[in-house]
Amino acid sequence: MREAPATAAEATAKPASWRLALPHTSAAVPLARALIRTALADLDAVADCDTAELLTAELVANAVEHTAGDAPIHLVVEVLETGCQVEVHDHDPAPPGNLSAPQPGPAPEPWQEHGRGLLLIRALSSACGHRPTEHGKAVWFTLPGAAAPAPGPSPAPNAAPIAAPDGGVPAQRTPQDRP
Repeated sequence: MREAPATAAEATAKPASWRLALPHTSAAVPLARALIRTALADLDAVADCDTAELLTAELVANAVEHTAGDAPIHLVVEVLETGCQVEVHDHDPAPPGNLSAPQPGPAPEPWQEHGRGLLLIRALSSACGHRPTEHGKAVWFTLPGAAAPAPGPSPAPNAAPIAAPDGGVPAQRTPQDRP
């Protein structure tokens, strides 16, 4: 549930947050994806929306798959000035797989459907972990804000991109450079 700020000053001073109870079924995954996408888009959040959506789906899918029973799963999204933090709460106190390092053993097979969720979370988030809660555990990740554009001159008006010879980032060609 989103709490609206009382004043404009509070809107800029406090992060926005949502908490949503999700069903303990596979239907929770698209609901979670929709919430994170909407939350970040509505606020013009600085975090990468696609990555947030992917990692949120992984956490929710893991909670559905690896916890027994039908108690709801809770999704908590907090949008900060510096990015966002997402938590998924479930009623199972057992910690998830190791979020700080890969599990020992062979890597997942390339065509295998399972086994990459925690790898994605470790690789794409700026921080991740889990903590015990009163009713089980919370598994979380944070994403930094999108990188600000590098300082420097703006491209010239009417600049047209040209292909870089090495296949890298295209340069800008100004009208004066055109043949």
